[in-house]
Amino acid sequence: MAIVLTERAAEQVRRSIAKRGKGQGIRIGVKTSGCSGLSYVMEFVDEPRPEDRVFSHADVRLFVDPKSLIYLDGMEVDFTREGLNQGFRFNNPNVKNTCGCGESFTT
Repeated sequence: MAIVLTERAAEQVRRSIAKRGKGQGIRIGVKTSGCSGLSYVMEFVDEPRPEDRVFSHADVRLFVDPKSLIYLDGMEVDFTREGLNQGFRFNNPNVKNTCGCGESFTT
């Protein structure tokens, strides 16, 4: 099981942690939400949880809880800039459908 950060995503996480002034990495997970059922959540990690799975890429630690990992296995996290918009993009091979606004998904 694995989750991969692109170099652009890793650089953005490093910048965000440096700006914040603390943090061991980021946590990516899923929560029940939206019209399709699940949505992604991201947060800084100051203290890892004992059950976390940890993935590293380009000196960035990515923490995932075991319940979310089954929905995220094989996912690539990228950071994109398109015109004035920028943000993380989740390229998840497990997604079967997304809602019209793109905020939630089903597997």
